[in-house]
Parts: sequence; C-alpha cells; structure tokens
Amino acid sequence: MSNLLQQYAQQERQMQQIAEQLEKMKSDPRLKAEIEFKNQLEALMKEYDKSSSDVLGILDPASVSPASQPTAQRRKRKLKIYENPNTGEVVETRGGNQKTLKAWKDEHGDETVESWLVRTED
Repeated sequence: MSNLLQQYAQQERQMQQIAEQLEKMKSDPRLKAEIEFKNQLEALMKEYDKSSSDVLGILDPASVSPASQPTAQRRKRKLKIYENPNTGEVVETRGGNQKTLKAWKDEHGDETVESWLVRTED
C-alpha cells in the first residue's frame, strides 16, 4: 500500500473514532443541560440587547477589562522647602528636578543642600 493510501486510511479511522465520541457526548445529559443553558442565556441577552462583556460586568465587575476601569493615580509627592542660608532664597519643590535646586546642588553638593531642608509638607 502506498504511503498516501495509508495516511488516508489512518485519517478515516480517526474520523470514525471522533464521530463515535461525538455521538456518545450528544447523549450525555450534562452536555444537553449545558447547551440548553447556553441557548437560553443567548436568547435572554438578545432580548435585553446585552453582550457577553455586559453580562460579565454585571456578574463580576472585577473581571471588566483594565482599559475601561479608571487608572490608579500615582501618589502626590511631598512638598520640600529649602532655604539657602547664604542668600536667604527659598525654593519649594515636589521633585528634585527644580532649576535653582539643581544649581545649588552643583555648586554646594547634594548633602549640603539637603541639610538646608526647612520642612516637608503633604
């Protein structure tokens, strides 16, 4: 027998086995109940013009995609107030990228400028 013919016969046997398995599944009462539930649910969704994602959102709001949920915002940085003891100049900043503060750090060093921290506010 040729290789192609053997392959065909093998595929045919597999098809018969799958067909037998399908027939066995069709007679299973659990599958029948699942199919009936699915059909009734789809009919109900159609009646109320709802999609599966709408139903999921109603049943389990946590399962709704993150894109539609409001994003958590980053915590606001604390306000730091520095006072230069040499000039008396005051700088208020929520980040380390402030122009005057950077200039002070370049001139006097990080540790020295950090020692000029007067107070921190929320």
